[in-house]
Amino acid sequence: MKNVEIKGVIPPIITPMNGDESINVTELRNQVNRQIAGGVHGLFCFGTNGEGYVLNAEEKELVLRTVVEECNGRVPVYAGTGCISTKETVEQSKMAMSVGADVLSIITPSFAAASQDEIYEHYKTVAQTVDMPIVLYNIPARTGNVITPKTVARLAEIDNIVGAKDSSGNFANILGYIDSGISILSGNDQLIIWTLLAGGTGGIAGCANVYPHVMASIYDLFMEGKIEEAKQANASIASFRDCFKYGNPNTIVKTAVSLLGFNVGKCRAPFNQVPEEGITALKKVLAENAAKGMC
Repeated sequence: MKNVEIKGVIPPIITPMNGDESINVTELRNQVNRQIAGGVHGLFCFGTNGEGYVLNAEEKELVLRTVVEECNGRVPVYAGTGCISTKETVEQSKMAMSVGADVLSIITPSFAAASQDEIYEHYKTVAQTVDMPIVLYNIPARTGNVITPKTVARLAEIDNIVGAKDSSGNFANILGYIDSGISILSGNDQLIIWTLLAGGTGGIAGCANVYPHVMASIYDLFMEGKIEEAKQANASIASFRDCFKYGNPNTIVKTAVSLLGFNVGKCRAPFNQVPEEGITALKKVLAENAAKGMC
């Protein structure tokens, strides 16, 4: 198994698309290099911002292969391989391993309600089929299922389950995860510094698609002992996050990257609309933040 430290600020890299919704491989390579130049500590394919929920198996392999190739070992590559069924999750995890991903991030099953025993068996089964580090992914607002701290503690006893990402927005839940002894990442951008201060190791940060340097600096400043500066960096994204009220957050993020001049296209329909007032607000915030030197 690869020995990868689960740490830092890792963007769930957006999946650029052409006008016909095919994958824009050229721009994907550009985004990989842009993120790494911004100082991020890893790249995460098929997170919420990567639209993994609307990509088919062939597209996922294309995206992951492109990112792994372009990254060329500069930072670890995480692959989101969680599906509704254990069978398909195993298939996607084996694909990611064969393509060269460094870490698997596995979201909980969704749609059908799952007991904690079912969730435990799901992750245990996948972990036994791949010789790779696995990061659990809890985002109950999107999946309808939650991994409790008690279940995380049980799963932490499995050798290759080495971390968990919590996107519940419930800081008490993050604290419960930290008690399990594995590496804990915040899935909520606003909680990254607080997660670090509590003993976590970083965050999967959607806003890093827009501000890679700012988001990466939260972790870097923290590690340098510059806590107040790290807090300020974390707080600086508040005005941008306020724009999330205008639409699906990942649609807002991708639209913002497009407004910065990158040919990333729209999110795949139907999740691709931002009202005109949202576009106006985004342009205003992006201009204000650019004037502050945020990038």
